Amino acid sequence: MEKLVVYGGKKLSGTISVQGSKNSTLPILAGALLAQGEVVLHNCPLLTDVNAAVNILKSLGSRIKRENNTLIIDSTNITTSVIDENLMHEMRSSIVFLGALLARTGKAELSAPGGCEIGLRPIDLHLKAMRELGVEINEEKGNLLCVAKNGIKGAEITLAFPSVGATENVILAATAGEGRTILINAAREPEIKNLADFLNSCGAKIYFAGESTIIIDGVKKLHGCEFNIISDRIVASTYMAAAAITGGEMEITNFPVRDIQPVLDIFNSGGCIINSDETSLHIKAPERLHLSGTIRTMPFPGFPTDFQAPAMAMSTVSELTTIFIETIFESRYKHVPQLKRMGADISVEGTVAVVQGVKKLHGATVYAEDLRGGIALVIAALAAEGKTDVINLKHIDRGYEKIEDNLRRLGAEINREVY
Repeated sequence: MEKLVVYGGKKLSGTISVQGSKNSTLPILAGALLAQGEVVLHNCPLLTDVNAAVNILKSLGSRIKRENNTLIIDSTNITTSVIDENLMHEMRSSIVFLGALLARTGKAELSAPGGCEIGLRPIDLHLKAMRELGVEINEEKGNLLCVAKNGIKGAEITLAFPSVGATENVILAATAGEGRTILINAAREPEIKNLADFLNSCGAKIYFAGESTIIIDGVKKLHGCEFNIISDRIVASTYMAAAAITGGEMEITNFPVRDIQPVLDIFNSGGCIINSDETSLHIKAPERLHLSGTIRTMPFPGFPTDFQAPAMAMSTVSELTTIFIETIFESRYKHVPQLKRMGADISVEGTVAVVQGVKKLHGATVYAEDLRGGIALVIAALAAEGKTDVINLKHIDRGYEKIEDNLRRLGAEINREVY
């Protein structure tokens, strides 16, 4: 097994380019199933979650070649509509293959997804939407047997909650369906638009009508294309947090700055000086943050739940008190006991966490229980006195490409070791 060994107290500085978006790459890889012809995807990050999605595609009959951060995919000859249970359990986002398989083959057999244990994350919204598109679904011993006997039929669908995954599944299924689908209360995350842009490049007809309504006119066939995946807004925000907590100064490049507008307020209120253009940002942090107030996670364009844990790591050394309210997932405070091992002053009651900033954190051995909580421990370790061992790196490797190499280039004392 591997761990990250961090000696904190170094001010981070330098320039970092942001990797491709994990949350955009995964649904686009599922979308590649729909294309009959070669799909060339640029800016695909080197992540275990991406590898898991690639393995699913290969198991279905796709031919795939990777050249650095480019994936070349040919799904012309799909051989099955069944996804092995072990492959499904490797990541939560595997459920997005449901809509793609139904659109391509008219059927899908798969199990409930795996990945981070951050809450129930039920897929009932996905299944309800598929049924509204004419899909028959039977659940047997944890497996989903799905058939669109008469093909995908366009429908008007209103999501009870703007679920990103359910929105992606509807888009993927309806793209190759018959007639028009109108999706109301759709998720508005930038990754949704990136998926639609990719599918439109393959010949789909997807339109955005207002802020949360998507119109999909089904087409009979999609073709290949060459496409650039957007850069990862959560990773960009994470590097900002690393600069902020260490009192550092950093240039972060190659990402759409507009996509992180929901998080900029906490950096500004914490005393950071930020200058930006469309694709890069410069952040200069104070000696000590004075982050305070209430941070409530919300669907985009609200504060992202994926940045709640890194933001909490920042707040542990603030001069003031910060209150977090987690409204998206019910088990997303698993990093709290680990931060407290490092000297953080945090109390949790239900969905509310109150963080009273302390002057210093100290090194400890801490355990990453999920992706975002894991990276929060790394951020805290960058500011802590002494040595911190972060173990269970499989979660961090799902979403952060070569994290120790990148942080080391910025001045961190961090290494990956076998133990």
